[in-house]
Formats: sequence, C-alpha cells, structure tokens
Amino acid sequence: MTKHFVVTVPVAYKDNTGTDKTRFQRVGAMFENTRNGTGEIFYSLKLDFPVGVTELVMFPPNSEKPQD
Repeated sequence: MTKHFVVTVPVAYKDNTGTDKTRFQRVGAMFENTRNGTGEIFYSLKLDFPVGVTELVMFPPNSEKPQD
C-alpha cells in the first residue's frame, strides 16, 4: 500500500450563530515514493483540479547547506 497524505487548505467562516470556525477543504493528495535503483524517497503532490499544473514532485535538498 502506498503511503499518502490528504492535502487540504483551511477555510475560515462564521456559522449561523456568528462563531468563527475553520473547515479544511481537500485539494489533493501527497504520495511518498521510492526511486528505483537508489532507494531515495521523494514525494508527489496530485491536485484534484488544475492550477497551472496538476502535479508537483518534492525532493530533499542535494546538500546540507540551506539554499536561497
């Protein structure tokens, strides 16, 4: 089974009594993957709807030094 995470954005609103509330709207899913050959772990983000692109792929930095 693939390890995945639900991706949400917080949406603030007032309920019918005027109380501030927050709901979390699903916008996609993030999957943990393993690269063949090297075993390196990377993540892919699949969006439920297009926003210019429908997938982002995340990798750890190549070095320990922070990048600007």
